[in-house]
This record gives sequence, C-alpha cells and structure tokens, in this order.
Amino acid sequence: MVKVGDKAPLFEGIADNGEKISLSDYIGKHNVVLYFYPKDDTPGCTREACAFRDNWNLLKDYDVVVIGVSSDDVDSHKKFKEKYKLPFILVSDPDKKIRELYGAKGFILPARVTFVIDKKGMIRHIYNSQTNPANHVNEALKALKQIKAEEIS
Repeated sequence: MVKVGDKAPLFEGIADNGEKISLSDYIGKHNVVLYFYPKDDTPGCTREACAFRDNWNLLKDYDVVVIGVSSDDVDSHKKFKEKYKLPFILVSDPDKKIRELYGAKGFILPARVTFVIDKKGMIRHIYNSQTNPANHVNEALKALKQIKAEEIS
C-alpha cells in the first residue's frame, strides 16, 4: 500500500459521464480526495457518498477534486450519482487496477480507503475504515485544512 509522503500513483479510468479521466489532469492544479469504496447504492457506500455531498460547500473551500472509485460499471455509477445528486466524479475500476496501484484491496470486501493528495501529487493523508463510512469526509477535511494552512504560511 502507498504511504503518506509517497507520490500518488497516476491512473486513467472511465468516469460516470463515459469520458476518460486521468489523475494527471488534476495534479498541479487541485488537491484531490481519492476514495475507494466497495459498491454503488449499498448502505455504507451511500452514507459515505452522501457525507461527501453534504459537505460539498466545505470541500469547495480547499480547491479540491473528489473522485470516488469502485469496480461498478459506468452505468451503475451514473445511476448512483443521479439518484443521490452526487456533485463529484465516480470512476469505474472493473479490473481493480486503480485499487491495486494504491494497495486498497481489502480481504472479504473491497477496502474503503480515502487518500488526500496535494497539488504537488503527494499523498498527505490516508484514512482506512470499513465501519465508519461517514467519517471519511471529516478525515479528508482535516487533511485539506492542514494543506491550506501550509500554503498560506
């Protein structure tokens, strides 16, 4: 698994709108919250996604792009995003290549892990909790606050 202080592994994937995106599109321009979750429209994953949505106004203060990744297909992501009015990108990772790059595999279930990546492409924070999905956004906000404080000073 990648560690805090590592360069974030670059990846490409297909977003919920059917377009190809790459992490390199955002490095140098924005902070990135990259979160891996098990499955669209399941109770824990819905709680997690809605927590990011419900804190969207706070997240926007930190010049951040939020990208959710699971192995669901693009159509599933599109429906999940529309159903819950999610204002961020969902990426399909059917062969689990992106998950493997980050070491976010899990045992029985795919892992629920959030990575905060700064504008320089460095991993600044990792939060791994299968059982507390709604806390992922709080952990991301703490890390983003720290990054912003460093940028100011």
